[in-house]
Amino acid sequence: MMRRRPSTFLVTLKRAALPAAALTVMAFFGIYAVAGPNGVLALGDYKRQLVKRERDYAMLDQRRTMLRIRVALRGPRHASPDMVDEVVRKELNVAHPDEVIVPLH
Repeated sequence: MMRRRPSTFLVTLKRAALPAAALTVMAFFGIYAVAGPNGVLALGDYKRQLVKRERDYAMLDQRRTMLRIRVALRGPRHASPDMVDEVVRKELNVAHPDEVIVPLH
């Protein structure tokens, strides 16, 4: 009885299967590292978001400082007459007929 030798193509295919699978996995992770949501290409978007959030934070910090000053002027022991006048006119929407109102905001 003569045994058939496996074809060289099948032998080569079996030998190349494991390295091909390893290369496929490495290629997947390589592409994901470059083009994925946390990849190298997303770095520019992260920098833009950081600049925008820093700008928003600076604006909020400035607003917080302004509100802190306004709260200090409305203290229970000493209320600034100008602040009280401004708040009353703003909330009640009242003004004398001979006054000119200049909005500052």
